[in-house]
Amino acid sequence: MHPETHLQLQHVRAADLRAEADAYRLTAEAGSTGRLRARVGWTLVEVGLRLASAPRTAVVAC
Repeated sequence: MHPETHLQLQHVRAADLRAEADAYRLTAEAGSTGRLRARVGWTLVEVGLRLASAPRTAVVAC
């Protein structure tokens, strides 16, 4: 293999790795909003469980 060809292949591979790293970085930044969504979801579950287990007064039929 010609040395120039090997060098070109290394440049292409380095560019691919940089693109993957940029894509991962963008995905990781977008994932931080998922934590807030999960926290809000669990809060709604907790509120629902409190409402479901709240003591109910007995209705007396006259």
